[in-house]
Amino acid sequence: MINISNLTSKRIKEYLAKGKRFDGRKLDEFREIKIECGISKKAEGSAEVQIGKTKVLVGVKMLVVEPYDDSPDKGNLMVTAEVTPMSHPKYELGPPKFLAIELGRLVDRGIRESGYIDFDKLCIKAGEKVWGVFIDVYSINDDGNLLDASFIGALAALKSAKMPVYDAKEEKINYDKKGTKPIPLTKNLPINFNVYKAGEVIFLDPSIEEETASEGKLTVGIIPEKPIRICSMQKGDTMEISPEKFGEMLDLIEKKHKTFIGEINNKIDKAIKELK
Repeated sequence: MINISNLTSKRIKEYLAKGKRFDGRKLDEFREIKIECGISKKAEGSAEVQIGKTKVLVGVKMLVVEPYDDSPDKGNLMVTAEVTPMSHPKYELGPPKFLAIELGRLVDRGIRESGYIDFDKLCIKAGEKVWGVFIDVYSINDDGNLLDASFIGALAALKSAKMPVYDAKEEKINYDKKGTKPIPLTKNLPINFNVYKAGEVIFLDPSIEEETASEGKLTVGIIPEKPIRICSMQKGDTMEISPEKFGEMLDLIEKKHKTFIGEINNKIDKAIKELK
C-alpha cells in the first residue's frame, strides 16, 4: 500500500460517507475502461486494459504439457502476475510479493471455478499430453484496482486467442503454421467484482488513495445467470463484515452486473473485431 496521511485518509472517508468522491464519481461508478487486443505478436492472445490511469498487459500462451494426476484427460491453467516498479514506487524488484501472488490467484480462481475454459476439449492424449493455458499479467501503472483490470484483461486475452497448430505425427507444436482455432470457451463468462469498504460505506473501482484508505475488499466472481451464480469469493485484508453489510455488498453486485458485463463484453468484442 502507498502511504497517505491520516488527514487525507480521514477526508476520503468523510467524502465517501456523503456519497462523494474526489473525482466526482458515484460510489458504484467505474472510471473509463479501455480495452485493446492483439498487443503481442508472440502470445496466442493478448490485451491491454486501462481503468482510469491503471493499466495492465495480459498475455495468453498455449503449451503442450503433462496433465495433472487428478485430471488426466483435462487441460491445465496457470495464472501468474508481476507488479513492476514502473507501475508504482511501492513495488520493488525481486521475487513475487504477496500482492502479485494474490492477484494471480484471484484471476485464476474466478476463471477456473466458473468453468469458462472447456478443459475437456484441451486433451491431446489422456494421461500423456494436454494443452496448458498460461496467463501472464503485468502491471504497467497502478492507480488503484489492479484486480478488476487484470481480470478483464484475462477475459479479453482468452477470447481473442488462437490455439497453435499441433502436429500429431511429429507430436509437437508446428510454429510455422498460424493457428485459427479459438480456445474452447463455454457460455459461463465470469466477471470479478471487488467491493471495497471504508467505515460503513461500500464502493467500487477505488483510486489508489481510496484503496489505501479502505479497510479491505470482498472479491466475488460471478456468472451472469438468472439469478446470478457466485463461482468464487475471497475477503481481503483484515476488515470485518457484518451479515447485513455482506448482504449489501451482494445486492450492489447484483444491481451493477446487469449493465457492467454487457459493457465489458461489447468492448472486448469491438477490440477483437478491430484485429480482423
